[in-house]
Amino acid sequence: MVNIKINGQPIQSEPGSTILQAAKEHGVQIPTLCYHKDLNPTGNCRMCVVEVKGGRFLQAACVTPVWEGMEIETASQKVMKDRKLTLELMLANHPQDCLICDAAGECELQDLAYEYKVEVPAWGAKGTRYPADGDPNPFIRVDMNKCILCRRCESACAEIQVRDVWGVSKRGFSEVMVAGAGVPMLEARCESCGQCVAYCPTGALSNKMNYGVARAHQVKQVTTTCSYCGVGCQFDLLVKDNKVIGAQSNLNAPVNGMALCVKGRYGYDYIHHPDRLVKPRVRRYLLEGKKSDIRDTIVEDQKSKVELSNIESPWDWVETEWDKALDIVAKKFAETRAKFGADALGFLTSAKCLNEENYLMNKLARQVIGTNNIDHCARL
Repeated sequence: MVNIKINGQPIQSEPGSTILQAAKEHGVQIPTLCYHKDLNPTGNCRMCVVEVKGGRFLQAACVTPVWEGMEIETASQKVMKDRKLTLELMLANHPQDCLICDAAGECELQDLAYEYKVEVPAWGAKGTRYPADGDPNPFIRVDMNKCILCRRCESACAEIQVRDVWGVSKRGFSEVMVAGAGVPMLEARCESCGQCVAYCPTGALSNKMNYGVARAHQVKQVTTTCSYCGVGCQFDLLVKDNKVIGAQSNLNAPVNGMALCVKGRYGYDYIHHPDRLVKPRVRRYLLEGKKSDIRDTIVEDQKSKVELSNIESPWDWVETEWDKALDIVAKKFAETRAKFGADALGFLTSAKCLNEENYLMNKLARQVIGTNNIDHCARL
């Protein structure tokens, strides 16, 4: 173990640990913006600077390893002054629209400005330089006026999604994050997974589907498991007025952490879609016991010129109760098996089901019905 002192308190830390890691292990808070535990530290934002005894300059805690005998001050006068100046410089290039910004209430820059009592400097507030919602991506809203160049989006895209969509263009005051070589995101191999949105600490990257719908304090978060495939990703559904308005990464999700695909993050709109089926449907002739001959729908008197679509056909789908639908399925299974043999039936299971449910379907097909005609989408 390495023996160090933080704010005068002797502590021990693992060799190779950074100052930030050592401080967190012992309950000492150091502010960060560009740092995230899922991503490789870069030391871009300089909010985590600390004073190291004997050092010529303040050190970025997220990238500076500890060494034997190191003495660290995390909140000295020099450190606090430097952090406030860093925040002032960020706010000078940041639009002052917190009142109408979707990220207000969960913006890390806003939280730090409040904590350090920092206001926009008198020489700041240069105004907007880039178009808001400046990318045609159907899911991700891009507003680079709010970007603080922390590069979390770049790291998340490269290290977690492995797409390398985001990068830095130009230098100095003109420096800006761009997709590819300054092209629309979809042209730069973007998969619209929203990973960059999840890690963005401000409102530079946000979700188009629920933009302007609700603030963070107005929604209830309900943890659930994604219904699209069998990976088992978890996330939080954002609920307002008993309606799902969005999905958000859950930092503690055991399978996926913050990672989600485009379907998990943006595929929630089917929940309240007017075309969604909420009850089973069967053919009318099965429900009413009528003939299934399609000729029953033909209008004998052609002179009436009644459109077939206006006639109640025995082939129409009609709603029924679950018990009735299952009774019909069981009856047709038995009839088909008795008339044509077990191999006249086939079964398809789903990656959306539990392993136990797929196992039961396997038993139903092979042991109850007596056929090996069973398949599963994950086999592909």
